[in-house]
Amino acid sequence: MSTNLIPVIGIEVHAELKTNTKMFSRAKNDPDESRPNVNIDPVSMAHPGTLPVINKKAVEHMVRIGLAVNGTVANFTEFDRKNYFYPDIPKGYQISQYKHPIVKGGSLAGVLLTRVHLEEDTGTSKHEDGGSLIDFNRAGVPLMELVTEPVIHSPQQAAQFGRELQLLLQYLDASDAQMEKGELRIEINLSLMETDMSLDEVKALYHSDRDRYMSLLGTKTEVKNINSFKAAEKAAHYEIERMSALIRAGRGDEIVQETRGWDDARGITISQRSKENAADYRYFPDPDLPKLYLHELFDLESMKQALPELPASKRDRYRAAYGISEEAIEIFVNHHELAHVFEQVAEALSSADMYHTASNYVTSDLMGILKEDKGARIPDIASFVELMKMIEAKELNSRGAKDILRILAIQGGSPQDLAQSLGLIQNNDPEALRGLVTQIITDNPSVVQKFKDGDHNVLKFFVGQVMKETKGSANPELTESLFKELLNA
Repeated sequence: MSTNLIPVIGIEVHAELKTNTKMFSRAKNDPDESRPNVNIDPVSMAHPGTLPVINKKAVEHMVRIGLAVNGTVANFTEFDRKNYFYPDIPKGYQISQYKHPIVKGGSLAGVLLTRVHLEEDTGTSKHEDGGSLIDFNRAGVPLMELVTEPVIHSPQQAAQFGRELQLLLQYLDASDAQMEKGELRIEINLSLMETDMSLDEVKALYHSDRDRYMSLLGTKTEVKNINSFKAAEKAAHYEIERMSALIRAGRGDEIVQETRGWDDARGITISQRSKENAADYRYFPDPDLPKLYLHELFDLESMKQALPELPASKRDRYRAAYGISEEAIEIFVNHHELAHVFEQVAEALSSADMYHTASNYVTSDLMGILKEDKGARIPDIASFVELMKMIEAKELNSRGAKDILRILAIQGGSPQDLAQSLGLIQNNDPEALRGLVTQIITDNPSVVQKFKDGDHNVLKFFVGQVMKETKGSANPELTESLFKELLNA
C-alpha cells in the first residue's frame, strides 16, 4: 500500500475579552485608543510594590464561553507565572494558566477542544527608523486562549473553525474579535502523518486509541503572524506543500519543531525560532493571586440557561422555521440587523414561498443597496412588511418592488403611497390588459409566425412590450397567459 501524507492541524486562538479595565489592574481596556502608552497604570507596568487584582468580568466571560462550547468548567482554578523575557512584557513574566485552566474539553463546529484558559495580553512593538518602540496600552488586557485537539485535517476546516469561534465570541458579547485590530489572533500547529491508513481510518483511530494517534503525528511547526482567516488557510496550504515536498524528496529530517511566521505579501512561511515547550517557561502558581472556586462564585446552571441563542442553534431554527437557502441562513447568522428585519417580516407572512421571497429581498436587494449607497439605511420594519404584503397580494411586480425598496432605504416613505405616485400598482385586470395584448399581436405578425412555428421564447418579447407600454405595471404572469390564450386561439 502507498503511504499517505495526512495533514493534522491544531489551532491556538487568542481573543481579547470585552471588559472596562485590564485583567489585573484598573487601567482602561480600550482597543480603539490610538495614542501610545495612555492606558497604563503602576500595576500594568509592574512597578515595585504593586499587586494584581483579578477582573471578575473576564472570569465570567470565560465561564460563559466554556458553557457555550459544552466544556467542563473547573471548580478549582489558579493563575500561573509563565516566565520569559520580551521587551513588551513589563514584568518579565506573563500571568497565565497552566495545570488548572478554567475550561477543559468541549467542541465547536465539529472540532474537539483541549482547553480554554485566561491570561493577560502583552504590549505591542513598533519597529521604525532602525529602532523599536513599545506601546503598553495592550499590556494586561484580558486574553482568552483556546486550544483545539489536533483533529483538523484541511486548511478549509481550520479557517471555518476560526470563523465559527469569532461568531460565537461576538454572540456571547465576550469579544468583538476583530482580526484587523488584533483582537483575535490565530496560530496554526501543523504536521503530516505518514500512514497507510485512509483519512477516515485516521479519524476513527483518534477516537478509539488517542495515544496511538498522537504517536503517529509528524514533527509539527507553529505558524504565527496570521491576520485573516483567508491567510490562515493559505498558511496551512503552504506548510502542507512545504513539508510534503521535503518528505517526498527524502529530506523529512529537515522538518524541525519550530515557530514560523506567515509572510502574507510573499505567500510563504519563514522560520523564526525553535519552538519552546512548557519546561522552558518554568511555570509556577502566582503567589500574589488567590485560588478560585468557580462553582461557588457562579451559578453555572443559571448562566447556562441565560446564554443567548448561539450560531449553530440559530441555523437549525432557520432551517426548521423558514426553509430558506443555506446561503441566506449564513448571511442572517452573520448579520444581526438583517436577521432581525427578516424575522419581523416573516412573522407577518403566511407562506413558505413568501419566506423565500422576503429572504431574497433582504439578502440580495437590500444588502446590495446598503453596499452601493452609503446614505442608505435599513427601512422601517412596518414599511418592509407592507412592501412584502403588496408583493404577496400581487399589487407589485418584482421590478416595482425593487424600485420602492431602494426609495425606502434611502429616504423612507409608505410603499403604498410610493407605488401609487409612481404608477407601479400592478394591473391584475385581464380585460384591461386584453386590448393591449391584442394590439401588440396585431402589430407584430412576424413574431407571431415564429411562435406558431414553435419558438415559444418569443413570449418574452411580447411580455416585454406590454411591460414597456404599461411602465412595468402589468402583471407579467397574467400577461403571458393572455398571450398564450390569444396566440393559440
